[in-house]
Amino acid sequence: MSRNYKFHNKSGLYFVSFATVYWIDVFTREKYFMILAESVEYCRKHKGMELYAYCFMPSHVHLMFRASEDNPSEMIRDLKGYTSRKLIKSIKNNPQESRKEWLL
Repeated sequence: MSRNYKFHNKSGLYFVSFATVYWIDVFTREKYFMILAESVEYCRKHKGMELYAYCFMPSHVHLMFRASEDNPSEMIRDLKGYTSRKLIKSIKNNPQESRKEWLL
């Protein structure tokens, strides 16, 4: 199965899901959950994401959204890339993280 999203109608409303590697339950920690929530909020306020529904689960995310600038691929790419870099940095710098080696 392809890992790339195929958005045939760039101005359409889409439902997307994405998961962490090996379905690791990263978002059970509030600190990491907030990174995800803040990333989505940033996309809403600054990148033109029209968010209709969402569901954050311990290891995956569901979004129903539309890109007001007709760039859904770029928006999801940027959201996932930024969020993953912030999560990795936060995990590495968290001295209380007992699962650090396993998560990274």
